[in-house]
Amino acid sequence: MIPPRVIRKYANRRLYDATASRHVTLEDIRRLIAGGERVQVVDDRSGEDLTRAVLLQIISEQEQFGSPVLSVQLLEGIIRFYGNPVQDMLSRYLEQSLGTVMQQQRSVQAQMAKAMEAPLAPLAELTRQNMEMWSRMQAQMLAALNPHANPPAAPAAPAGPEAPPAPDEESPQ
Repeated sequence: MIPPRVIRKYANRRLYDATASRHVTLEDIRRLIAGGERVQVVDDRSGEDLTRAVLLQIISEQEQFGSPVLSVQLLEGIIRFYGNPVQDMLSRYLEQSLGTVMQQQRSVQAQMAKAMEAPLAPLAELTRQNMEMWSRMQAQMLAALNPHANPPAAPAAPAGPEAPPAPDEESPQ
């Protein structure tokens, strides 16, 4: 497993990403996590792990605007479990449930990508065949209209019956 990206928190409350050699914001950390990275936030002086506190702060900020993920009822339920003998069970249940949801999301995304490829593959082949046919027809028309000009190179026609000769320009219709 890849080690988490270490973010140092200084006494002035600034966060520093040593990997990227730059100061970061909570939004930057949120983007890293959303992108699949693991992070670990440590106090620069004491070395204390501050990851949970920072992640809770990010969640709190996210919950303040837009559509919250955590409803009031869910938050009340979580609060009721603190100090309860089944607190550990709730924690494991939430982790497993979230893991399952994420796995299902990846599966749905993979299925959608596969579904998008399947219908487009025959369409791409049909388009290629139509372009070849159009090029052959265009070359034949140009050759019939101006027999003395060098026609542009057209793809070789597939083996089969020959196309009928082009109608004579001077013949009445």
